[in-house]
Amino acid sequence: MRDELPALMSRRSLFSMIGKTAGIAVMYEAMATMAYAADSTFRQPIALTGAPKGSSVLILGAGLAGMVAAYELGKAGYKVQILEYQGRPGGRNWSLYGGDTYTELGGFKQNIEFDKGLYLNPGPWRIPHHHKAILHYCQLLGVQLEPFIQINYAAYVHSTKAFGGKPQRYRSVEADFDGYVAELLAKTVQQDKLDRPVTKEDREILLQALRGWGALDKNYAYVKSEDASNRRGFDHPPGGGLDAMPTPTDPVSLEDMIRGRLWRSIGSSKAYDVQQTMFQPVGGMGMIGKAFGKELGEIIRYNAKVTEIRQDKRGVTATFVDTLKGGAPQTAHADWCVCTIPASVLSQIPINVGAPMKAAIDALPYAASAKVGLQMKRRFWEEDEGIYGGITYTDQPNSMISYPSTDFFKRGKGVLLGAYTFGPNAVEFTAMPPEERIAKAVEYGANIHPQYREEFETGATVAWHRVPWTLGCAGSWTEETRAAHYNDICAIDGRIVMAGEHVSMIPAWQEGAVLSSLDAIGRLHKRIVQG
Repeated sequence: MRDELPALMSRRSLFSMIGKTAGIAVMYEAMATMAYAADSTFRQPIALTGAPKGSSVLILGAGLAGMVAAYELGKAGYKVQILEYQGRPGGRNWSLYGGDTYTELGGFKQNIEFDKGLYLNPGPWRIPHHHKAILHYCQLLGVQLEPFIQINYAAYVHSTKAFGGKPQRYRSVEADFDGYVAELLAKTVQQDKLDRPVTKEDREILLQALRGWGALDKNYAYVKSEDASNRRGFDHPPGGGLDAMPTPTDPVSLEDMIRGRLWRSIGSSKAYDVQQTMFQPVGGMGMIGKAFGKELGEIIRYNAKVTEIRQDKRGVTATFVDTLKGGAPQTAHADWCVCTIPASVLSQIPINVGAPMKAAIDALPYAASAKVGLQMKRRFWEEDEGIYGGITYTDQPNSMISYPSTDFFKRGKGVLLGAYTFGPNAVEFTAMPPEERIAKAVEYGANIHPQYREEFETGATVAWHRVPWTLGCAGSWTEETRAAHYNDICAIDGRIVMAGEHVSMIPAWQEGAVLSSLDAIGRLHKRIVQG
C-alpha cells in the first residue's frame, strides 16, 4: 500500500496535517525540528552619544522600563529624574516576603506571614532563555539567577471531568497523547491521504520517526508496551536482582484522552516563550528591581503620585503629590519625558498629547489576573510525590499549581503558587476578598493534593485589577486595537514618548518593557540630537 502513495508531499501540507491532527504545539515541534522556527534576536543597548549638554529627561514610573531609560540616558549624559508612585523600585517586578504589608483597592490589607526566605512573585516569575535584554541587565547589575523549572513530567494534569477527578501524571498524559497522534498520522501516511510531493523515502523516514516519537509497535499501533511505559511510567519500574522485571502500565484510552481534554495542558510548555531553559532571580523576582533601584539611588523620587502631565515648546511638567507626607501638589520639569505609567492609570490622568496618542491610551484595556501563594508546613510535593519544581495544570478556577524551583530536599516549609488565573476565573478571584481567594486556592488544591488540608499554614494573594498603581495585569491588545492604535502609542508626541510592556509586541513580559524602553530612548535621543 505504501508503494502506491504519491511520490511527494509539500512541507506546508505536512505541517497543516500535523496541526489539525495534534494541535499547534505538535505542529510547532515539527517546524522546530525542520529548522522552520526562528530564534529571537536582541541587540545590546544602543550607544547614545552626542547628548546636548544640560539636556534633561523626566521619567514617569520606576518599573523596569523607566529604570532602563534612566540608566541608559544618565550614562549618555542626560540629567534624569524618576517620579515613582510607590515606596520601592521595580513596578510589577515585585516579591512579597514575610513582614511585608500590602493594601489593595477596597482597603483590604494583608500582613504577609511567610517564613524567612519564602516569598510570592505576584507579577513576573520566570525569564525565558531568549529574553536577552532582561538577562543583560541582570548580568550588568549582578543579579544572581537560578533555573526555573517550567515543565516537570512528574507533576500533574487534572480535569474534574475525567478519570473521576483523579489527577494524572503529566508524563502519562503526554506519552498517551503523543502515542495516539503518532498512530493516527502513521495510518494517514499508509492510507494514501497525503498531497504531493513527499517521496517514498521521505515517507519511510516519517514512519520511522512517528514510531520513535509515539513509542508505537511494529504495526504502528500505540499499545501497552515497555517502550510506551518508558515514557508514561511503569506499574513496577525496572529494578535489580529478583525485583528487576518491570510491569508496563495501561495507556488511557484515546476516547478518554479526547473527552478529558487533558491535551490542552500538555502542549503549554512547548510554546516558544516558556521553553526551557528558564531562569529566576535567587531570592525572588523583585531582586531585579531592588538592584536597579540601588544603582539609580537618588535619581528616583518615591511616593510621588503623578496627577497631571503638561507639555509645551519648552519642556514637560508633571504635577504630583507625596503619598506619605501629603501637602500641596508639587511639580517636576524637564526638557523631555519618558512616560511608563500603565495606560490603565494614564487614561485617568490629564495629559495634553495629540488626539491619536490620547485615543491609543484610552483604547487599551488591561487583562485580569490573580495569584495566590500558599505556605505549607512541609514540602510534601517533594517528600510524598517526588515533584521537584514544575507546574500542575487543572481545569479548576485556580488554573495551576507551581512548585518552587529552589531549596530542593530542604526540610521545613515551602511556598506553592496555589493559583495563577486569567480571564473569567481571574475576574471571579478579583471579586473576592483576599482571605476568600486563599481559602478557594486551598480548596481547589486539595482535590489534587489532599495534603493541603493538613499542611496549609498561611497565604498571600494579589489580584491585579485591585492594584492601585496598575489597575490590571498587562496591556491587552487585540489585532484590531493594534492595527488602529499601536503605532500611535509608540510615536513621539511633542516632547513625550511612551514605554513599557504595553508598548511592545510581547506584553506582560519584562522583556517587552525593556525592549520598549530601549527603542523609545533611542528614537528620543535621535530627535533631541537632530534638533
